[in-house]
Amino acid sequence: MRKTPAAVVSSAFFVVAPGTVAVLVPYWISGWRLRDPFPDPVMIPIRALGAILALAGLAVLVNAFVRFVVEGLGTPVPVAPPDRLVVGGLYRYVRNPMYVAIFGAVIGQAMIFGDPWLLVYVAVMAIPVYAFVHWYEEPHLSRTFGADYERYKARVPGWWPTVHPYRS
Repeated sequence: MRKTPAAVVSSAFFVVAPGTVAVLVPYWISGWRLRDPFPDPVMIPIRALGAILALAGLAVLVNAFVRFVVEGLGTPVPVAPPDRLVVGGLYRYVRNPMYVAIFGAVIGQAMIFGDPWLLVYVAVMAIPVYAFVHWYEEPHLSRTFGADYERYKARVPGWWPTVHPYRS
């Protein structure tokens, strides 16, 4: 796929998929109302850490989407996948930076708003995401990219970033 159409499709998908999962649903759950499950002196650093986590999640997500277009010459949309295996940038440290970023952004919102229901949402959301990765994405990548993907998968953790970057 060419970069311009890939960028357009990826941008639309960014708004629809992560926008729904990491912004709209958390808003429906929390109303983005501040709650105080702990006294104020305790909530201030929790909220600050939450804001950092949510913003970091957004930055990682944008970076991963751009990487699909620039390096993979495709999109994160399953019907328009990348032509090349994406192993650069943050993908050198974790195989699923998009999902990790979305989880982090929602956990950050839980910390900002003091809403434990957002943590329940992350836990529930993790089940179908893990199943999709395990039973669809990984087998598809293995069939598509063969030994290159298997080597990458053997060296880069799926869900918890490593400190040692992958070198292809």
